[in-house]
Amino acid sequence: MTINFILAFLGGFISFLSPCVLPLIPGYLCYISGNTLKDIKNNQKSVLFKSVFFSLGFSIVFISFGMTASFVGNFLINYSNHLRLISGTIIILFSLQLIGLINLKILNTEMRFFTKKYNNNFIFPLIVGSAFAFGWTPCIGPILGSILALASLEEKLNDAILLLIFYSLGLAIPFIGSAYAINKFLSLTNKVKKYISYFIKGGGIVLLITGILIITNQLQIIGYFLLEVFPFFSKFG
Repeated sequence: MTINFILAFLGGFISFLSPCVLPLIPGYLCYISGNTLKDIKNNQKSVLFKSVFFSLGFSIVFISFGMTASFVGNFLINYSNHLRLISGTIIILFSLQLIGLINLKILNTEMRFFTKKYNNNFIFPLIVGSAFAFGWTPCIGPILGSILALASLEEKLNDAILLLIFYSLGLAIPFIGSAYAINKFLSLTNKVKKYISYFIKGGGIVLLITGILIITNQLQIIGYFLLEVFPFFSKFG
């Protein structure tokens, strides 16, 4: 399970780097806080708290997706071998999309949710975060879909939930961090923009390898490799 949690967290971080998240972080922060970009710098404490609630909103949605995936997986437990092959194939398909070898237009789109009325409370960013999770789903679909495919293979509902919690953390931690240090974030974003495609393709390669290992029932190889390179992981079993 350790390797799955690591993959899920990395998947969340790569989702943060996607075109529908990273470049629009300043806009999201302005939207949930009701401030201009200039005012955000003077109200960082309030913006930070609201970014936490926004992150909680999209995390609830993603975790609910994981619960559904696990339920379907348990329902089809008698067909676990077929489910493993299907899940591996789906992950490979999504990885090819990220690498750029195929181009499914539906996975390059984003639905956006807006409301004309801003509410200065912490429930507002929670609701908006939930709405944006559905809006992001087409854009981050290859990564989220791959994590959900892994979740569908889990026999225990708790493990599937933890998988999506780690995915959500991978997306939420840098999001909240960007709210905490908005000035440094804007400066860093300008520097790394030209490298974003490499991060995405790198993530695609990791997913491609993962999909192949799932199909061949050899996913544990990654775990053995990590234990050899990073003995620290052995503490987590």
